[in-house]
Amino acid sequence: MQTGLRPIEVQGYKGLKAKDIHTDQRTITALNTKGCNARPPMQISEELNARLRKYITDKNLQPEDYLFKGAAARYGETYRRFRNRLADKLNDQTIKTIRLYDLRHYYITKQLRKIQNCEIVRQIVGHKRLDTTQKYFHLLANINSGEWIIEGTTDTERAKQLLAEDFQYQLTTPDGTLLFRKPK
Repeated sequence: MQTGLRPIEVQGYKGLKAKDIHTDQRTITALNTKGCNARPPMQISEELNARLRKYITDKNLQPEDYLFKGAAARYGETYRRFRNRLADKLNDQTIKTIRLYDLRHYYITKQLRKIQNCEIVRQIVGHKRLDTTQKYFHLLANINSGEWIIEGTTDTERAKQLLAEDFQYQLTTPDGTLLFRKPK
């Protein structure tokens, strides 16, 4: 969900290798499976970074070793099994309607909303054609009512938190206050 990777880009013969995880920079560089230009490194959370670092260490993986062995189809089966157990445990059967690819769709929509540049998002997610990425704009049409949450800060750490919470930097006032906004 944090990277928007396709299942085949995570597991299988085109999947992630240990060398694709850059724990010092908190990024993942994935092999593109659709014949497009190379994708830029993708930022990951500190939590995911720590989990991947521990996983690589525990499994004693070498740079050319695949992170997750097995066929890409197994990735989907594992996801569905986990999803169904979670739905049963929480007694919420609507969770069973969430498909694996819905996580990718969520990521792409979130990036479009945040970056607001379809070409950049196309490169990030590895779409070959721009019109494929543009299809996600319809999901944004009814999200924003034109109302915004505005927040200002002079604290650098708070500014980083706001950016992590999908606020967009707008401007710096003459007194040094950084202004951010996010759709309601």
